Amino acid sequence: MHEGIVSPKTRQPLIEVQTVGEYIRRVQRDDGEIPWSDGNMTDPWDHVESAMGLTVAGFHEEAREAYAWSSRNQLPDGSWWAAYWAGEPENGTYKDANMTAYVAVGVLHYFLCTGDHGFLRTMWPCLSRAMEFVIGLQRETGEVRWAKRADGSTARRSLLTGSSSIYMSLTCALKIASLLDEKRPRWEIARLKLGHAIRFRSDLFDRTKERYSMDWYYPVLCGAIQGTAAGERIASGWERYTVEGWGALCVSDKPWVTMAETSELVMALAATGELKTAEALFDWIRDKRYDDGAYWTGVNLPDREIYTQEKTTWTGAAVLLAADMLYGLTPAGRLFSHDFWKPFPFVDAHTGKKLG
Repeated sequence: MHEGIVSPKTRQPLIEVQTVGEYIRRVQRDDGEIPWSDGNMTDPWDHVESAMGLTVAGFHEEAREAYAWSSRNQLPDGSWWAAYWAGEPENGTYKDANMTAYVAVGVLHYFLCTGDHGFLRTMWPCLSRAMEFVIGLQRETGEVRWAKRADGSTARRSLLTGSSSIYMSLTCALKIASLLDEKRPRWEIARLKLGHAIRFRSDLFDRTKERYSMDWYYPVLCGAIQGTAAGERIASGWERYTVEGWGALCVSDKPWVTMAETSELVMALAATGELKTAEALFDWIRDKRYDDGAYWTGVNLPDREIYTQEKTTWTGAAVLLAADMLYGLTPAGRLFSHDFWKPFPFVDAHTGKKLG
């Protein structure tokens, strides 16, 4: 177990890793499901994110139980419903492509932490079905339609944040395939087309979501945009989406600084090698937590009021993942680093030329 991280300069605690992990474990249900908070809903993406937080904190058995819950609740077409209450899907909900794909990131993350090849093989059928469902929602131009509705119809819009996360999921799924000596050329083509769309075809995505900070940093966090272009993208949105001394805004036109978005921005900065800035940003939020290990979901400015009393598991998990990237708590701390994926070429799907 990881007790915590202590500043080498001040010897003061930066984050109490095990305490955060214990909070997530307390909220986790007996069957492995991890709701947003006690008595709240569960969605497949945040469930996996919380399982990753458990893994970072050293609660490996609990993380495995979370992935087992995902396997048991997967639908025949490879997807999951977008919302569950005490294990039961919410009436009239939909099947979200990004939520479905994210299991691949969680599975690779667990493997990097534990080296458990058996876990990869156990999760492979679940992961394969999930990726096939997601690819089935991809358009010829590369973007992925965001959801399939309960009536079987397909949403028309594609979301940049969700598609960027799917890009990372495809990258992780292909890595797992190579580890298991499985060939998935269809996934490779899908990843290349999606990467091209994210980098060069912003017109393909719903522009009304640009007020969300995730649309700004997710293409960098998930590795679709790297190098000089990544630095330029982060610099271009810094004043719009961050508040000095506090962190990242959820949306640019509201005074809500959120701990999860700030943690993910820390990860995006660390992914590009901007560690000094990432650590400074992390320092702004590390004390924004309750005594039980949960982190504030967000804070209203300038009143400095916590804007919801909900203690979300996925917020704590995001903080743990950011800490892992900065301080190397586990071997999985490198998962989102662009350098980790250097051997994985970025190729233009239309020209076949390598990109920077």
